[in-house]
Amino acid sequence: MAKIVPLFSSSRGNSYYISGNNEAILVDAGKNCKQLELSLLQNEIDTKTIKAVFVTHEHTDHCSALKVFAKRYDLPIYATRGTLDALVKGEKVDKNAKLFAIENEVVLGDMRIKRVSTSHDASESCGYYIETADNRKCSVVTDTGFLTADALTALKNSNAVVIESNHDVEMLKNGPYPFILKKRVLSPTGHLSNVDCAKVLPLLLESGVTRFVLSHLSQENNTPRIALDTSVAVLNSFGAVRENDYTIMTAPVETNGKSVIF
Repeated sequence: MAKIVPLFSSSRGNSYYISGNNEAILVDAGKNCKQLELSLLQNEIDTKTIKAVFVTHEHTDHCSALKVFAKRYDLPIYATRGTLDALVKGEKVDKNAKLFAIENEVVLGDMRIKRVSTSHDASESCGYYIETADNRKCSVVTDTGFLTADALTALKNSNAVVIESNHDVEMLKNGPYPFILKKRVLSPTGHLSNVDCAKVLPLLLESGVTRFVLSHLSQENNTPRIALDTSVAVLNSFGAVRENDYTIMTAPVETNGKSVIF
């Protein structure tokens, strides 16, 4: 049974547990090791099922638990070469960690994981496309100023997607962030807005995606209700019926025990 469990999702910490039939991976390891372990425990997840951690980029909210967690459970770490170099330079991984650069894709047990290009102000950010043994597919695409052709292809070929819906543009423009940070978020190497996310969902639904997880919501410039309403309204305008044609949820700041079977 293929499953996505959002463990953390916000500008303060991100991690997703994705499992196939017998094995699983983590995409990112934000927060700290104790919080990550507690989140796994709350979801009755055995850490022995986790075969590796795949890191999207080196920003702290995606790797703050990585150093301790990977060492404690002797897990390999996969990322792009640029991200690995940044992790090492920033001392965000143990010097003796098992580090592997993912050039295109890797196979771990019964799972195939492919890197997906993203556009973010990091060394060499990426998302991931995961295929399980029973031919179920999902994609994790967050922290990107726009959807690259590579990312869009991965999303369209998935059964379930974790896709960024970071901010409401008006809340951001009128919010507390300094101008330079607002400019960064809105840039082509920033984050997807609710509208950016919503407008691609009908295309994904048409291609066969039926499970949507809106992720990396800003706690200052968004709310789960606004993000959901924006996406559902666009899908409604295309005649799609929630809970009939598709399911949609926002990834919680901290796990609420919910998962997505895909």
